[in-house]
Amino acid sequence: QVQLVESGGGLVQAGGSLSLSCAASGLTFSKYVMGWFRQAPGKDREFVAAISRSAGTTYYADSVKGRFTISRDNAKNTVYLQMNSLKSDETAVYYCAASSLGPITTDVLLSTAYNYWGQGTQVTVSS
Repeated sequence: QVQLVESGGGLVQAGGSLSLSCAASGLTFSKYVMGWFRQAPGKDREFVAAISRSAGTTYYADSVKGRFTISRDNAKNTVYLQMNSLKSDETAVYYCAASSLGPITTDVLLSTAYNYWGQGTQVTVSS
């Protein structure tokens, strides 16, 4: 059974930082592209970042470029999202997801590319 378990969410002031983790089990982690999405209340789920199987390629939403960093440790079956200079409108539930897409392409910007999802972790940015 595949499980993706996010952690690291919480309350932070605008301008602050948080580091999210997502621990995967039940799948061959190194064979999956990993992504982070977020969903704010009343809004659609949106792409945040994705990383290739070898960590050699990353994609970011324009809104987070230069502030967020996605990384992975295949030995620990974990993907990370370092978030700096957080803004109040980035309050959302953050989800990690795994895609068996293969070589990473811009398809990973779409939620439909992902096979498995975590339960999400709440990030609240106070202004």
